Amino acid sequence: MKLSRAQKRKLTSILLSGALLIAAAVLDAVLHPVWWAALLLYIPAFLLAGHETLLSAGKNILRGQVFDENFLMSVASVCALVLGEHAEAVGVLLFGALGELFESYAVGSARRSVQALAKLCPDTVHLLRTDGSTEDVAAENAKADALFLVYAGERIPLDGVIVEGAAALDCAALTGESLPVEVEAGAEVSAGTINLNGLLKIRALRPAKESSAARILAMVEDASAKKAKSEAFITKFARYYTPIVVGAAVLLAVVPSLIFGNYTDWIYRALNFLVISCPCALVISVPLTFFGTIGGSARRGILFKDAAAIETLSKASAAAFDKTGTLTEGRLSLAEICPVGCTREELLSYAAAAEYGSTHPIAKAISENATVDSDVIAHSVELRGRGRTCTFNSHEIAAGCRRLFDEQGIHIPHAEENTTVVYVAADGQYRGYLTFSDQIKPDSAEAIAALHRADVSTVMLSGDNRNGAERVASSLGISRYRWGLLPEDKVSELSKLSAETEGKLIFVGDGINDAPSLAAADIGVAMGGIGSDAAIEASDVVLPGDNPLKVAEAVRISRKAMRIARQNIIFALGVKGLFLLLSAFGLTNMWMSVFADVGVSVIAILNAMRTLR
Repeated sequence: MKLSRAQKRKLTSILLSGALLIAAAVLDAVLHPVWWAALLLYIPAFLLAGHETLLSAGKNILRGQVFDENFLMSVASVCALVLGEHAEAVGVLLFGALGELFESYAVGSARRSVQALAKLCPDTVHLLRTDGSTEDVAAENAKADALFLVYAGERIPLDGVIVEGAAALDCAALTGESLPVEVEAGAEVSAGTINLNGLLKIRALRPAKESSAARILAMVEDASAKKAKSEAFITKFARYYTPIVVGAAVLLAVVPSLIFGNYTDWIYRALNFLVISCPCALVISVPLTFFGTIGGSARRGILFKDAAAIETLSKASAAAFDKTGTLTEGRLSLAEICPVGCTREELLSYAAAAEYGSTHPIAKAISENATVDSDVIAHSVELRGRGRTCTFNSHEIAAGCRRLFDEQGIHIPHAEENTTVVYVAADGQYRGYLTFSDQIKPDSAEAIAALHRADVSTVMLSGDNRNGAERVASSLGISRYRWGLLPEDKVSELSKLSAETEGKLIFVGDGINDAPSLAAADIGVAMGGIGSDAAIEASDVVLPGDNPLKVAEAVRISRKAMRIARQNIIFALGVKGLFLLLSAFGLTNMWMSVFADVGVSVIAILNAMRTLR
């Protein structure tokens, strides 16, 4: 159990106060007629245990913030001291301080789980000079395009592309995946991952403050800004609850005293009422539940954008998935080159020219097999969901799906419908087609099955042709799927699905071309999209890794968090309600009241801390 310096000081005060309380109680029992002798020990114990509570209450009163837990504890303890209940007066503050210490430790544990992310990246970079030597510079001073080295066993300090070398990377800190990832020259790597073996020469893609790890940390730090409805309820509840219970305690002390007399007994009951009514268990445990969930999930490669996202995801009953890059690898490979009236090389160069500058997986697959001179490419235009056109070596090139060719009146003599295909035309003449293959991710089938077990139905939305979409959907056990969809068509489909769904609707996309759909769904989940501004802005949950199983895990975690929050609310209100009634009828003493407050708080906090795991 690691304590901060302030927590150690608080623990020392509690132990000294406890020792003085025991000594005072013994002295009081031995020298009972000499009541002032024990008081000489009770007073220091009182001040040691409660100086922070009493000072906080005084400061808040001066600020106009009268009704809080410090005020309740202070009034109850001071009045108990005045009434001669010295041991109980010290006990209220002593156990209150112990509860605060436990609360501080619990919140600190949650914060440490988040702050650990800040250590993902080293502070220095082994910058490579032009003469081949290296210079260690601060990571924040390294610029994009800088070359740097990463030795075996070191963390990668900046996002970049490997120029030389090959290695296995431990990406668990970012993605939550335990298995190493093999990388080689040409592969993109993220800051915060660990080079397990080999020497890597890397070219930086962006400065440290824009790295994947920095984005993750910023997301987690900002996640507590937007409260869930449960948190907002507790905040509003505490605002009205505390003045009401103070008023009820005053009535309990005054009205029965006027009717029945024996004012000392009724004031004592009112003090018990005040101690029991402290809302600490709710005010601390519910926010801690969400904060702990955010921190614990971040370590597992699941980034909730805010607490509201946790609550919304827990109510999900349907999930719509993009296909390419989400359920499939998204790394298409060129399968066939089928020229018509030209050579294979010419057909490939036409397609490469049309797709030049595109980030689409098809464009990447083509560029891996052909290079073109960008100086002879002009008027490159992307036609969303249909393809691209350009001027290449004085030829008007079009490359895309059948819909593009129908729009341009170019006849395709045959149709390849069983695979992903790009048709190519030059100067209005059909010149052939290219086919591509894409593999289903190894965990996609289990991810869909896990969602079904969680009573979340699934739908697949794809821009691919019918047969390509059907092949993937049937392989994964998805009965509902849509094909041939443009980005705006996916948004329309999500609106229809949302109207049909009783609970909340999830959309899972790759975070690059799916920003409109991520924003349109009740809860947007971006996979592998931490480097995309569009993904971070449009989504509610980001999965830095590419494992679709994390979607089901995120649903499970969110539901667990909400169960814990509800348990704490019901438990705290139930126990406090019972003890408030008992105290009103004089069936509790101050020690029982302290348990009803501090004991309930500790149990609720312990329950909330389960989210850290």
